[in-house]
Amino acid sequence: MITVKVLRFNPTEDEKPHFESYEIEKTEQMKILDGLTAINKKYNEDISFRSSCRAGQCGSCSLKVNGDGALACKEEINDNDIIEPLDLPVIKDLIVDRSLWDKKTKDLNLQLNNGETHELNLDLHPKDTEDTRKVRTCIECYSCLSTCPVVKDFKDDYAGPYFMRYLSKFEYDPRNESDRLVQLLDEGVYDCTSCRKCEEVCPKNISIYGKAIEKLRSKLVNGDLGPLDAHKAIKKSISETNRSVNFDEKIGSFIEDINKDKKDKKSKVALFTGCMVDYRLPHVGYALIDVCKANNIDIDVPKGQVCCGSPLLRTGQTDIVKKLADINKEVFKDYDTIITICAGCGATLKNDYPNYGFNNNIMDVSEFLVDKLDTSKMKKLNKTVTWHDPCHLIRGQGVSNQPRKIIEMIPGVEFNELEHPAQCCGAGGGVKSGKPEIAMALSKDRVNEIKKTGADTVLSICPFCQRNIQDGLDAEELKNINVINLIELLKEAYS
Repeated sequence: MITVKVLRFNPTEDEKPHFESYEIEKTEQMKILDGLTAINKKYNEDISFRSSCRAGQCGSCSLKVNGDGALACKEEINDNDIIEPLDLPVIKDLIVDRSLWDKKTKDLNLQLNNGETHELNLDLHPKDTEDTRKVRTCIECYSCLSTCPVVKDFKDDYAGPYFMRYLSKFEYDPRNESDRLVQLLDEGVYDCTSCRKCEEVCPKNISIYGKAIEKLRSKLVNGDLGPLDAHKAIKKSISETNRSVNFDEKIGSFIEDINKDKKDKKSKVALFTGCMVDYRLPHVGYALIDVCKANNIDIDVPKGQVCCGSPLLRTGQTDIVKKLADINKEVFKDYDTIITICAGCGATLKNDYPNYGFNNNIMDVSEFLVDKLDTSKMKKLNKTVTWHDPCHLIRGQGVSNQPRKIIEMIPGVEFNELEHPAQCCGAGGGVKSGKPEIAMALSKDRVNEIKKTGADTVLSICPFCQRNIQDGLDAEELKNINVINLIELLKEAYS
């Protein structure tokens, strides 16, 4: 038997929506749609919901399961599931009025076409239509719009992933004769945090960020309509210094400092520091060195490494990324394994660098350490912690269990999960620098969840997440909670 909660609301009878719990017997591979039908039959209820094809092709049965958009006919039902309607006006229970988003689609279509007609070129080669085909399989279920964290807080400014995909469909079409790039700015193309949550819930597995938004940003740059001024400043820094942040004499360079007393012996494992650890957070780099020493692990921190290019790729400024990749390829050519200590760097090296001929074995630091830690050397810590999944780690690299396993190894640590541990904090995609108001709003959403855990320490493996969440904590004057890299907690356990 399983218990599920369903949000009920009949506007003609109820003052406000309310949850009702139902206990049903779960059958093998039971879907949400089957569960709702079973509830109505067992309890003689009249929960209203839409369904049609039952094959994941029409999108009519879309709703929210545990806060994420999903198709009721495809999503398996589980114990303690929370089932809600999409984020639209409710007609009854799980049936919503889709006309708001349907109208925007229609209006956008009229605006984009502007009364023009295009002759259909039947001789197009499949390669000519490859880009537009990658984003045309959408079934308009709107799951992505009800899941996007930015749409939730800034629906008047950001059209959302569905409409970014819709715009890209026109822009990529080889029959397109109109300049539609200005429309992208009007619809908030730079408001996306690159969290890829839309891709995670898309029933058609459309890479909305990678195949639509990121490429549209690149088109804006090529058309001299982008990026934002803050993004240009980052490129200027990388172009001049090979780092996305400026050198600070008071902080120094972790790479230069660690190599002052370097031995001749070279390990086959190397650390890719990233700009933030090298120039802003050297203590995180030293924490890793200490943890490795405690576990008899030898790693190198090779000189000459440069920015991975992630800030440029995410903002469409791609012209110098190959140069950066080539430098890093040469620096790390003799190593068997490369460890990353920044989620954004790791995702870039794993997912983007193969396009530049860089195919090394890349491992997030938690992946590398999880089976190498000697727990007998750890001391007991008196801390209550929670864990924030960086988007570029959990969705960008598929790393989720390893950090949690490490946390649970540390004696004396009480680990309380966030209600939504993989919710975007707002720091990515150039939003922290270019749209700080969005970054702060999403950070405060995270802070509200953090407070509920009772944690005194928030752990992550992303300098940008750490900084943005800390900014949210500071704004709420929560001085009793700090944000650190997981490796810093490990260092404390071994010190």
